[in-house]
Amino acid sequence: MEVPFRILDVFTDRPLAGNQLCVVPEPVEGIDDDLMQAIAREIGFSETTFVLEAGRDRYSIRIFTPGEEMPFAGHPTLGTAFLLAAEGRIASRATQVVRAGEIAVEVDIVAGVARMRQLPPVFGPAAKAVAPLAHAVGLAERDVRTDLWPQVVSTGLAHLLVAVRNAEAVTRASPDVEEVHAILEEVAATGIYVYAVTADGEAHARMFAADIGITEDPATGSAAGPLGAYLAHHGEAGMPGRLRIRQGAEIGRPSELFVDVTVAGDTVDVWVQGGVRIVGRGVFQL
Repeated sequence: MEVPFRILDVFTDRPLAGNQLCVVPEPVEGIDDDLMQAIAREIGFSETTFVLEAGRDRYSIRIFTPGEEMPFAGHPTLGTAFLLAAEGRIASRATQVVRAGEIAVEVDIVAGVARMRQLPPVFGPAAKAVAPLAHAVGLAERDVRTDLWPQVVSTGLAHLLVAVRNAEAVTRASPDVEEVHAILEEVAATGIYVYAVTADGEAHARMFAADIGITEDPATGSAAGPLGAYLAHHGEAGMPGRLRIRQGAEIGRPSELFVDVTVAGDTVDVWVQGGVRIVGRGVFQL
């Protein structure tokens, strides 16, 4: 069996930065769930996507980390949309269908960017205490901001958002896998997003999600949306508005994510945008 694939870098304006993505751009006869999971494990990126079908204004995909299938993820959404638009299989505006629901996507091939409208924010449980959470990510309790109490937020995928006092604390974080697992299990979240507000409209962040096979994610679109919604809810960092998140430098994959949040009454719109570069292609021979 031959399985063609493409390699992309997402949330970057240049190749060999941002978050790596493998895309299998069209259905392959005979490929099943186990093989999809094995391919994702083989390539070893944060996520690999498999396109099930694609029409002009609508397409559906499945998303796998090296450890499990995901109902939604950020950079796989932007990367897959950009690739399909670049190869003429979808229009510049389309709807992506995943297990979590339908996601509107927009692609500007010339500018090299894509954006997605994430699902309405859902605010989940708050952390019960700061001390064990700080210890789990290798920080002191005093590093964690209690005025922005750690809380689970989802715009398609639930993440525990943990505000720390400055970018230096973000860089210093060193997670304990077992302690992080226990906390994520307790609050039913996918990952811990440690972040610092560095100025109005600016933040620095890192993502730890070893439970799904990602020790540290270079750029996490599914956490960027919740962070924008959370900061808008609290009127922090100049939000609602636009937030630029820097992520990935600590692991040699510098990334930039842009979140636009607008609020009108009870309606909160969350769009996440980033640069995309197509950097390679190949064929799995299985």
